[in-house]
Amino acid sequence: MVARMSKTKVKLRKYLNADALFSLVRSGFEKIKDHRSNNIKIPLTDALMSAFAMFSLKDPSLLAFEERRSGDANLETVYKVNTIPCDTQMRTILDGVDPGDIEPIFSDVFRQLQRGKALEKMVFMNGCYLLSIDGTGYFSSNAVHCNSCSMKTNSKTGEITYYHQMLGAAIVHPDYKEVIPLAPEPIIKQDGETKNDCERNASKRFFEKLRNDHPHLRLIVVEDALSSNAPHIHELEKHQLHYILGVKEGDHAFLFDYVESAAKEGLTTEIEYKEEDTVYKFRFINQAPLNASNSDVLVNFWDQFLLGHSIIFYTIRNKY
Repeated sequence: MVARMSKTKVKLRKYLNADALFSLVRSGFEKIKDHRSNNIKIPLTDALMSAFAMFSLKDPSLLAFEERRSGDANLETVYKVNTIPCDTQMRTILDGVDPGDIEPIFSDVFRQLQRGKALEKMVFMNGCYLLSIDGTGYFSSNAVHCNSCSMKTNSKTGEITYYHQMLGAAIVHPDYKEVIPLAPEPIIKQDGETKNDCERNASKRFFEKLRNDHPHLRLIVVEDALSSNAPHIHELEKHQLHYILGVKEGDHAFLFDYVESAAKEGLTTEIEYKEEDTVYKFRFINQAPLNASNSDVLVNFWDQFLLGHSIIFYTIRNKY
């Protein structure tokens, strides 16, 4: 018996295949004005696409990407890079690019995903998406630095460390490994400032840009315990953002004492169930004051006890 394989064409999604998305990114790069004045041997677009390719191909370092220059035809055929810079050239060229010039490309890709209905499966609850936000560092040196670097001085040795950080954000869903990143906000010294920038100020700038780009996007912001403070919560509510924030007993003693007192008076709701050899206990209370100084900031408190393991706490404030 001879089996004949059927010729099935793979249907590519017009706006969401790699060629379409890479072309969209490249067209965005082409709009960025080259900051170099003359003697340009490597076009800025090629340098930017090379950097994009490095991250897209998950190369662990610039050196690893350097090894692709001579033997990987994908850089030219897939990423359309005509002149590939070496690692030193890439650093030199891209150091002069304003991060703000790249931000619109994130929005372009996001709109393409909306148009192709790729976001529909990422809806988490009540028409809202989960937006995970956190600060991270990506550069640190005791010698190399620039005017935008933040600085910290070792109190014992006097040694200065220069560093760069950013506030990253991505739409996530617990059922999917894919994430959709939004434009990060650099945590760097702002023009005319002498003090270090901070994550709180960066988040203010991020939320302003977020609502300018996506005024009607329904989001639940997920952040760690560093964000559980009244000024940040006010900022979230100012921009019509729901939120789930972590809290720690050491940082929120007033809140935890309030919950314990409420539990003794029978004002909390507690749920317990057993699954095999593990007992799960949950407790929540609504409209609890965040702290003594901000008793007007009322949050919904929820905690989970996984017996025999660590305890995780969250405050939740949803206005659906």
